[in-house]
Order: sequence, then structure tokens, then C-alpha cells
Amino acid sequence: MRPYEVVLILESSAEDSTVQGVVDRVKNSIAPQGGTLGQVHKWGRRRFAYELKHRWEGYYALAEINTIPESVAELDRVLTLSDDVVRHKIVRVPEVVAGRKQPASSSAAPAQADAAAESESTGAPS
Repeated sequence: MRPYEVVLILESSAEDSTVQGVVDRVKNSIAPQGGTLGQVHKWGRRRFAYELKHRWEGYYALAEINTIPESVAELDRVLTLSDDVVRHKIVRVPEVVAGRKQPASSSAAPAQADAAAESESTGAPS
């Protein structure tokens, strides 16, 4: 399972029931392959920087999901066919950002800091 974020732009007139319906479609699309739906952040209505499909506003939502890569294509197809969705974007979240792995550089940084502090205290040039 890999972590993904799905950004949805819905019609600006979308109500909570419409947003919940699209979120349910996302959940139903990834569930057969064992995917799970995490948090859903509803950002609300926002104005676009430019006209998009003859609209100037949209309702934004972000859904965090964990699924296999094969189910992302099916999710993309479902969201493309949905009349309520103006635009969507599915992005794979790096393992480090998702909190599943520790960054490799974090273990090297304290060792370098300790070496620098030791050389300062002994007066050795760095």
C-alpha cells in the first residue's frame, strides 16, 4: 500500500451531500483492492486564478488514501467520468512525508553536529 493525496475541485454550488457523495465514490473505488480512505479535508469555496470550464469558483477538498498503484488508474477513471468533479489530481506522497520512514539524512546530521561541537571545544581546526 502506498500513500496518495487526491485533490478534488467540485462545482462551486456543491453542498455537503454532494461532497460526501464524491468522497464515497473515491472510497468505493479503492476498497475492492484493499485501499483505505484517511482524512478528508474540506477547504470550501475558492476563487480560481483563471476561468476553468466557464467557471470562476470551485469547492476544494483533499482526501488522503492508502492503496495499491493499480487502483489509482480506476480512481482516475471514476473521477474523470463524474459530473460533479471539475478537476482532480492524484499525487503519490513520499514515504518520508507520510511518516512511514525516517529520513536518511537525519541520522547523519546529529553525528556531524557532534563532531563540529567536539572540534570547537578542543580547539582543533575544522
